[in-house]
Amino acid sequence: MSGTRARGAEVEAAARDFLLGQGLRAVAANANYRFGELDLVMLDGDTLVFVEVRFRRNAGFGGGVASVDARKRRKLVTAARAFLHSHRSLADATCRFDVIDASGDPAAPAFDWLRDAFRADD
Repeated sequence: MSGTRARGAEVEAAARDFLLGQGLRAVAANANYRFGELDLVMLDGDTLVFVEVRFRRNAGFGGGVASVDARKRRKLVTAARAFLHSHRSLADATCRFDVIDASGDPAAPAFDWLRDAFRADD
């Protein structure tokens, strides 16, 4: 695994632990589809949450949230639809898209959790 991929996996695992500590329940991680990947899929009560984890050492080029542009949002929505199609028991759940903006040291990142960061129809 390359350094960048290893760092990404480390930050995603830390974000997952952070969200578990906030009371969410894990459903899936790194759900890969031909057209995109879902970093984390969690349950917040009865709401299915698709979480995009973005890491930036600093905000010099904009924070992680700013990097989730319209093209990335479309990919995430398409991947979420594929996930729901393949997990029929969750197909009727209320869904939302969150972004975790991770920054600082990848071994102990700071998190800014943006709930309901965008809508599927944005």
